[in-house]
Amino acid sequence: MFYNTRGRLLYAYLLRHALCEEFQVWLSAVTQIVLEPTIDISCAKYEYTDVLLCHDDELEGRRIAFILYLVPPWEKTDGGTLDLYSTDEHFQPQQITKSLVPSWNTLVFFEVSPVSFHQVSEVLSQKCRLSVSGWFHGPSVARPARHIEAPLARSPHIPYDHEILYEWINPVYLDVDSQAQIQEEFEERSEILLKDFLKKEKYQLLCEALEKKEIQWSSRGPANKRLYEAAEEDSLPDTLKKFLQLLRSEALFLLLSNFTGLKLHFLAPSDEDEDAGEGQAADTTGHSSPKPEQAETEQTANGNPHQPHQPENTPEAQDDETQSSSGTPVCAGELRRWTHGHYTLVHDSQATEFALDLLFFCGCEDWDPEYGGFTSYIAKGEDEELLTVNPEDNCLALVYRDKETMKFVKYINHRSLARLNKHPNRTGFWDFSFVYFE
Repeated sequence: MFYNTRGRLLYAYLLRHALCEEFQVWLSAVTQIVLEPTIDISCAKYEYTDVLLCHDDELEGRRIAFILYLVPPWEKTDGGTLDLYSTDEHFQPQQITKSLVPSWNTLVFFEVSPVSFHQVSEVLSQKCRLSVSGWFHGPSVARPARHIEAPLARSPHIPYDHEILYEWINPVYLDVDSQAQIQEEFEERSEILLKDFLKKEKYQLLCEALEKKEIQWSSRGPANKRLYEAAEEDSLPDTLKKFLQLLRSEALFLLLSNFTGLKLHFLAPSDEDEDAGEGQAADTTGHSSPKPEQAETEQTANGNPHQPHQPENTPEAQDDETQSSSGTPVCAGELRRWTHGHYTLVHDSQATEFALDLLFFCGCEDWDPEYGGFTSYIAKGEDEELLTVNPEDNCLALVYRDKETMKFVKYINHRSLARLNKHPNRTGFWDFSFVYFE
């Protein structure tokens, strides 16, 4: 055993030595890139459903990337290809222009640059994709500034009163005691999942509308940040348009204030109200269930409008371009379709600010977490997962995040296609993804 281990270490040493000596000299001459004598080198093992999503490899000093394949006989249908992307005028990846199938004892190398976007596609077979890879380093070169893309447009609430809530939402969630309980739990955990959120008949109509062929779906990229489909709102059936109106309505802003204690509506109590001890009366400054017979001025929220870790002046955390001068609460959102191969990624230019995330899921019957598609929250600069939100039918997820929290949607892998055995017409699921800002 000692001999075998020693032997393997010897071969690894000899490979590294060959790359650092003769090959490095040859590579520098061929590419006309000045290289330093040291390299980074590691071994990567990809198995069924493993994937390495789109990235450019750029890091200080990296000049040339290389991959040495140590694979069994391999076909394109096995997946695991090295996919190379074209880029646009902003140096963002556009389309896969070339796919290289791994082959035993084959070495691939390319220059690391602002346009060296590539991925390892998902392994679709039970074969093991083994490789030795790394980077040759050299003097750093100037790079163009990272492109900052425009965020989703934010807008204040639209004037719909409480009647729209009673049309759509399960009456349980419109009860004053239920709202108080929800707020208590939310303020303790900064997240909550509200099951059976819509009336059953309304949820059924929503699912039927989502199946309509008339909906136009557009792919959302770039691939180094996200890949999913978003609906063009002009093409939506009336049922879906009305649900989006609900999510943007003044009544829902106030209801979310009741659920969370955040000040998403001017009727929600301010810090001054609570400091003055005015946040206790249920009919005037406390919780008020938005009942049809009550005047809208009676609808207020109860509890602390800020989480313990939230700063006093939350609006200062918002972008100047989208934040109104008066600090008016705003929202941004879209209807998304998720299928095999879709994902979002944490990236350097991802905005981080205080916000309330809302996710409402449809078409998730028999969805298994091992398929991916769940939303993960992580602390900025850390790998540890803080929270996972799994897709679940007719569920409303609310998550409050601060400036140090980032999120991504896990890549939906090949296992998800097994769901077609039970649901032949269901290739994925939908969600309504909205963000609310105080």
